[in-house]
Amino acid sequence: MEYQFIRDPITGFRVKISDEHMLVGRWLSEELPYDEVMQLVADAKAMHKDSPVIVKEGKEIRFTLSADEALFEAHALFHQADDLSHYADDALELDEHGLLSGCGYEDFIALLEAWNQFIHRA
Repeated sequence: MEYQFIRDPITGFRVKISDEHMLVGRWLSEELPYDEVMQLVADAKAMHKDSPVIVKEGKEIRFTLSADEALFEAHALFHQADDLSHYADDALELDEHGLLSGCGYEDFIALLEAWNQFIHRA
């Protein structure tokens, strides 16, 4: 997974990342408070058989971490109560591209550690 960290004087810290991992970058930039990054790394490294999964509900994104992968799901994926058939005449449909993303556990931990270094060095 390739990424680049950016310090923007207007919007703050951001992650430039591939389209495939766009939701990961959005979660990191917008949903995870800077002061919780290292706590999440510690929690992830201390995952036990008692609690093999960490789940964090954000404002717009659900984050799930297991021993194998980190999964990011936009809340828009769960709006099944909306009847989209009303919009059929307009040829509108829910585009799921960019609403689900994931990466391996090791890649995710490396990303978090690099992000923490970047935000505390800047």
